[in-house]
This record gives sequence, C-alpha cells and structure tokens, in this order.
Amino acid sequence: MGARTRGIANNILANGLDATDGLSGAVSSSNIANSSVTSVSSTPSLGGGFEKVASDPPSPVEGDIWFNTTSNIVKGYVFSATPASWSTGGTTSRGFRGGGGFGGSTGAILFGGSDGEPAPNPNTNVSESYNGTSWTSAPNYPFAHRDSAGTGTSTAGLGICGHSSTGSISTCNEWDGSGWTGTGSHPLPLRANSAFGIQTAAVNAGGAVGAPEAKTAATQEYNGSTWTTVNSMSTAKQNAASSGTQTLGLVAGGSGYPGVPEPTQGNLTEEYDGTSWTNSNNLNNLRNSSVGMTGTQTSSVIYGGSHPTGASNATEQYDGTSWTTLPGVNISNTGASEIQGNGSTTQATAFHVNVPGTEEFTEAVSEVQVKTLTSS
Repeated sequence: MGARTRGIANNILANGLDATDGLSGAVSSSNIANSSVTSVSSTPSLGGGFEKVASDPPSPVEGDIWFNTTSNIVKGYVFSATPASWSTGGTTSRGFRGGGGFGGSTGAILFGGSDGEPAPNPNTNVSESYNGTSWTSAPNYPFAHRDSAGTGTSTAGLGICGHSSTGSISTCNEWDGSGWTGTGSHPLPLRANSAFGIQTAAVNAGGAVGAPEAKTAATQEYNGSTWTTVNSMSTAKQNAASSGTQTLGLVAGGSGYPGVPEPTQGNLTEEYDGTSWTNSNNLNNLRNSSVGMTGTQTSSVIYGGSHPTGASNATEQYDGTSWTTLPGVNISNTGASEIQGNGSTTQATAFHVNVPGTEEFTEAVSEVQVKTLTSS
C-alpha cells in the first residue's frame, strides 16, 4: 500500500493507538485492514470558515455564504418567501353600494352607487379619488345612478351604463383625471354589467337588460367614441368580475345578484381574445355577485362575492389556465359588502362599496436574494 505520512501513530493496537512512538512516521499496510482505504495516496488538509471579502460578490449563486469584512456581517444568497396578504387602506367618506370604479392601487376612482346599507337608498352621483393612502372628493358623475361598470385608469376612465331613477340606461361617460364628459351611448340599456380594457379600447360584457330585466351574453367593444357589437359570451351573466385588455380579457363568477343567486353559474370563467370567447376552468368558490377582480388574463386575483349560502372572503389566483385558492389570504370584509377591485395581481385594491373601507392586496414574493445571516 505504501507509506502514509499524515502525522498519526505508527501502530494501531486492539485497545487504541500506540502513542509511545509519537504522531509521525509511516503506517504499515498491515495495520489497516479496511480495504476501502487501500487506494488513498494522501489526506487533504481541511479548511474552515467562510470566504472573507471586502464587498458582497457581484454575481452570487444560491447557497453562497461569505463574511463581509467591511460591515463585519455574514451574508448568504438564499431563498426567501413572503406570503400574499391583505392590509387595511384608506377609508371612503361613504358607502358605494353598486358603485363603479377603475384605476390602480395608487390611483383609483369610485363613482355613483347608493349610499350604503340598508337598501333601498337613493342613488348618488358622488365620486371619490384614491391616491394609494387616502380618499378625497372628486367631481360628481353627471347623474345619480348605481350598478354601472367602470374601466380604465385614474386619468383616463370610462363609466358604462347603470341604473337610474328611470331604470337601466345606455349612457356612458369618460373621466380625464379632472372631470366627466359624455360620450357615445351603449347599444343596450344595461345594469350590473362588466368591463375591462382602457378608455380608448374597452370591452363591455353581459349585464341585465330590458324590463323585466334578463341576463345577457352580449359583448360590445369601445374605440374611444363609439360602441360595436361583437361575439357574445358563452353564457349570459350579470354582476360578474372582469380584468384584462380588449384583446386579452377575463370574466369570472356572476350570474346572480344579492338575494337571488344562481348557484349553477357562479363559478364560470371565460376568456376573450379580441374576437371570441373561450370557456376556461371554473373558480373554486361560488361568487354570484359583489365580486372584485384585478390583473390580466394570465395573472389575476379574485376576491369577495356572495353565493347561495352566504359570502366568500377567500382570494383566488388565476395563472391563465386554472384558479388556485390562496390559503388564509382573505379579505376581512366579505362579498356581502360588494367588492370593487382595481389594480394588478401584484398590488390590488378592494373597495368595500356597501360600507366605507379599503383593503390592499400584495402578491406573494418568492426569490433568491442576499440576506444578512448574522451581525456583529
């Protein structure tokens, strides 16, 4: 086997090492019976501790650990996960039961609706704007109404149809960031309709039409001045949630209204590609009305909504194919309080439109990042 000279005793006895010969010299092959070490030619020195650097590595890889000699801190490039959550936001001055809304989590508009519960209450024309922290009064909508749809941004929005003192209407109005202006009428008098897209490229989907009212699957596109009827949804629905753009839209839930739910349709999902509608996978929770949804066709969150046995405060996330319920990620105010949604998947805002209140959603974050492991 050859000589082994790594500073060990040169005799291995039955009861331990023979220390009388010191810790140097050769080890006879006859003293090592384990065949697994017969091919060993050297024993490497063992190092210890972390790499010492004056500054963090510019391109670490997952699992790297180092000691920063400038800050005297041990750091590592490790996996970090922050769960999705809801937090309390600003409070509106009033309830917006049946109100419309549009915009994002840091800039939004609510308008119309009746003044909270209990119903019935007179319709209002009140508008309020949100800056991500607090609500302030905005110029009034041109007329009192409820149950309209809204879409667009906080500086270029669109209010579509609704229910006035005379019944369902076809009137539409544009918001420019400072006031409202009338625009082309919708082909149908509607209420409880859904909308997505921007002010110059919007889609209206479904709603309740006629007297007595009936659900419709009719779909219309808006080009910034006029409406054009296009292919209908697969299923007639009202009070559905919606998100996305004119060429990549999403509608889910709906088909009922508070007190008159329709349990066989409250979990349906349909996608719009700018031309036609396609059925997608169902929601995990029934959401017949009072539903909020924000995001895109391939990444949306839906929350709130009433159903036959009460209301849902669960949050579900859509990945473009299917819905996943986020365990424990619930809004505090249930769908019975009618939720209006604005924003994106990563940062959404749910407005309680029966009672004053706002909740803000932050998406889960999972990433590898530099983390401090200990400090001096």
